[in-house]
Amino acid sequence: MGLRPLMLTLVLLGLASPLFARDKTDVLVMKNGDRMTCEIKGLDSGVLYVSFDYIDGTTSVDWSKVTRLESTQMFVVKTEDGSVYTGALRTMETSVDRPVQIQVLESPGRNYMMERSQIVRMVATSDKFWQRFNGDVSFGTIYSKGNESTQYSLGASTVYVRERWNAGGTFDSNLSSSTGSTVVTRNSLVLSAFHLMPQKNWFYGGLNGFLQSSEQGISLQTILGGGVGRYFKNSNRAAIQLLAGLAWQDTSYERSRVPIANQNTAAALIYGKASFFKFSKTNLDATAAVLPSLSDRGRIRIDTNATYYIKIISDLKWNLSFYGNWDNEPPPGLSGSDYGTSSGLSWTFGLK
Repeated sequence: MGLRPLMLTLVLLGLASPLFARDKTDVLVMKNGDRMTCEIKGLDSGVLYVSFDYIDGTTSVDWSKVTRLESTQMFVVKTEDGSVYTGALRTMETSVDRPVQIQVLESPGRNYMMERSQIVRMVATSDKFWQRFNGDVSFGTIYSKGNESTQYSLGASTVYVRERWNAGGTFDSNLSSSTGSTVVTRNSLVLSAFHLMPQKNWFYGGLNGFLQSSEQGISLQTILGGGVGRYFKNSNRAAIQLLAGLAWQDTSYERSRVPIANQNTAAALIYGKASFFKFSKTNLDATAAVLPSLSDRGRIRIDTNATYYIKIISDLKWNLSFYGNWDNEPPPGLSGSDYGTSSGLSWTFGLK
């Protein structure tokens, strides 16, 4: 299918990212007066990620307890109302009872001021291509001696961040085998790109998905779609977005199991993504794509993925994942669903 080479590319991007670390010359001051020289990596889910010369890995800092920061590094700064700015960071002097004011220095004579609580995400950007990637790599395995059963799960994701758009890819692979039964495999690759519109919190984007599922008899299913979406929630505790549009779907089934090996359909596309997080400890990411067929009325396909993360130490997390695919009108003799769970360890790179 060619999915595994693409997954390997995602992994290599992650392994290469630590080679491009910058100097740790940023300044961070906390409410209790602590002053630290560090490298500010970014802000996400109410957590400011920083690294120090004398501490291994990335450290998580409570964003609400920061009173001052200074950095000449360029950051993409996003606010609750959907505004996006790019520039270096500086904290303005304010009285003790006033909200902390962050200034984004976009260019000489062009600066933007905002309250700290309004900023929901900051990502360090750079002229260097490799420094714009963030993501994670995960692996899990389960073995049972009773029926010689073995299950493997492998995943990788990365996102390339720019001022008003981002593009990313996610790969998931699951394999299950046991004595006396056929090996079951599932491979999924999703590529996406989103661009903010002039209207705040509105965006347009596209999705390109590839799926192989031996349980459903699918050799290769390709989805290409796009539409317009909106962020309904965008804060330091949750992010919810919804996109609606059109999609084209081409499905090749295993020739030995169905009389018609290829199906093409036009469909409506409803895509949702939700993330919920608690400071530096846990977070939940979930996506769902619903595709009601327009050329084959009454047929609906649904794809879902959800992952719950718990931080162990530094960049290492434990995860529990769920995946599912449903087709209410599959070809005769084939299953209309494929779903399962997996757990393992995840290593994050880039921002986190």
